[in-house]
Amino acid sequence: MELNILKSGKDEIEFEIESLTLAEILRVYLNKDSAVTFAAWKRDHPTRKPIMLVKTKGKTAKKAIDDAVSAITKDLDKLEADFKKMK
Repeated sequence: MELNILKSGKDEIEFEIESLTLAEILRVYLNKDSAVTFAAWKRDHPTRKPIMLVKTKGKTAKKAIDDAVSAITKDLDKLEADFKKMK
């Protein structure tokens, strides 16, 4: 998946993301992080990609996104393992 970074700073990053579903999942996980002061996405038009804005305090925005992606991956791996146990 490619991200188109629109603005990048230590405590703030704005980027275009491929899918609305991914943007929403990432938003939910980012908002669980106490270092994240703001995480939201917007879409100017249904034919356009969502734009996500993340602001942090105490850790870099890139680190917060990396932590959220790691948490998402961990939860998906657990879900997959639980599903395989059901067979």
